[in-house]
Amino acid sequence: MCGIVGILGTEAVAPQLLDALKRLEYRGYDSAGITTVNGGAFQRKRAEGKLRNLESALASGPLAGNAGIGHTRWATHGAPNVRNAHPHIAGRVAVVHNGIIENFQDLRNEILVAGGDLQSDTDTEVVAHLIDRKLSSGLSPKEAVAEVLPKLKGAFALALLFEGDEDLLIGARKGSPLAVGHGTGEMYLGSDAIALSPFTDRITYLEEGDWAVLTRSGVSIFDSQNKPVSRRESRSAVTAGLIDKGNYRHFMAKEIHEQPEVLGHTLSHYIDLGEKRIRIPAIEALDFKSLDRIVLSACGTAFYAGLVAKYWFEKYARLPVEIDIASEFRYRETPMSGRDCALFISQSGETADTLASLRYCKAQGAVIGAVVNVAESTIAREADVVFPTIAGPEIGVASTKAFTCQLTVLAALAVHAGLVRGHITVDEEAELVEALAAVPNFALSALKTEPAIEAMSQTLAKASNALYLGRGTNFPLALEGALKLKELSYIHAEGYAAGELKHGPIALIDETLPVFVIAPHDGIYEKTVSNMQEVAARGGRIVLLTDENGADKGSAAAETIILPAMHDLITPIVYALPVQLLAYHTAVFMGTDVDQPRNLAKSVTVE
Repeated sequence: MCGIVGILGTEAVAPQLLDALKRLEYRGYDSAGITTVNGGAFQRKRAEGKLRNLESALASGPLAGNAGIGHTRWATHGAPNVRNAHPHIAGRVAVVHNGIIENFQDLRNEILVAGGDLQSDTDTEVVAHLIDRKLSSGLSPKEAVAEVLPKLKGAFALALLFEGDEDLLIGARKGSPLAVGHGTGEMYLGSDAIALSPFTDRITYLEEGDWAVLTRSGVSIFDSQNKPVSRRESRSAVTAGLIDKGNYRHFMAKEIHEQPEVLGHTLSHYIDLGEKRIRIPAIEALDFKSLDRIVLSACGTAFYAGLVAKYWFEKYARLPVEIDIASEFRYRETPMSGRDCALFISQSGETADTLASLRYCKAQGAVIGAVVNVAESTIAREADVVFPTIAGPEIGVASTKAFTCQLTVLAALAVHAGLVRGHITVDEEAELVEALAAVPNFALSALKTEPAIEAMSQTLAKASNALYLGRGTNFPLALEGALKLKELSYIHAEGYAAGELKHGPIALIDETLPVFVIAPHDGIYEKTVSNMQEVAARGGRIVLLTDENGADKGSAAAETIILPAMHDLITPIVYALPVQLLAYHTAVFMGTDVDQPRNLAKSVTVE
């Protein structure tokens, strides 16, 4: 997901733009650039690769000007090189863009037929050309934007700067988030509040189809019909101080080690330990007693959190759960009704496929719930009821604390649903609340396995493939473990239900294949041990994640990571930490870019 920043300032804005872009690095990108207006003329610097390259370019030739736009680009149309880096300029218009203009080829042909000179391979450049042509016909920038926006199909956020006008910045959103920041004699545009946090905490989030005209005296906002609208200004809780690695080498390491603390924050929002009760704020819109089923949808790691939740809702609440990846669900035309709850899980709250699925379910009359980390996000704003995960900003592209906080919220919801539906008693609720309350301490214990995991990672780094196995709620965790290893180290890995081993994956087993078995000593542990024996008999190298009781019976394992014994409900939350550490240390040993793995973005806001 690309990053956008725009500033109408009172001093040179290039250093501020660069600083803001650094706060958007967590989104993933492969080129960057800045354009300013100075003395009525554009000045521009762009660079391929990381922001340090752009920083070097600015050091050798600073940009003047008190108005400017900046961008970190994740390539979609055109190679990630300087030629295709944003901002793009056509005549009097400079533009930066997140998203995809789906009809760009038709628009590009239209521009070429009219004699336009296109300088890049991107879909973005056509926007600048179309608006510049309108300016040449005598329209004002505001009028030109109003005429061009309806021609653009797809998902986009735009920031536009105009040559000859140092007190004008125009932004627009359709499918991609964009926020307006309010200052004193200054105004800002940004992809999110994190980008704007050093400058202001006064934020207005543009709604779907909105576009905004900013001057230093304020902002005018228009809807998709070009009618003036008023949008609420809010105070953002995001502060610049939160975006710091502290004493850690990587943001991911910091976020893994933050989990005991942030899980405590999440739990304090959802449980009353004194009363030993689940406390679900603002639950009026969602009556679990009246539901026929829950439909869960998410992408990536959030989808695996939903897979775990399926086990919990069906076990504790006897509530049928259907779950699908959002990119598939949105096209399945699933029948829905008012007796269904559609629950969407997203760290950013802006994931394009998840948002499209939400809108489908809403149109079908389902109750919409959202488990999100960003309370001001589009998914949160469009849901009937929001369950915040309270994980804090997560900068590492590979999700860690957001995942475990999602699991914690979903566990609390499942227990609450079980109580109100009459399938667990008050005493059983108290037992489960006590189990949840113990999660932060168990998370601390899980982090103590780090030295052993770090040593183990040096062997794993030599492997070409890996296999993760689990049963029950630890099967989705096996999927998540394989995903983490792929994301960070680029080692091919697969996650399987342990019982599926004999149905195909066992053909892969040999002495070169590391097999990670996630198996706390629970009611199905013995079944998993049988699968381990099958791996051992074929020379596979087993690493067992279990507790003290499981370790006594896991003799087939070459190495064992031992965690404390704990309630079945919380094992996927706690066991996620060593799984994350294993992928992290393997990637560090291999020298890959841990916080920004290649080809990945933090939030996928286009299809």
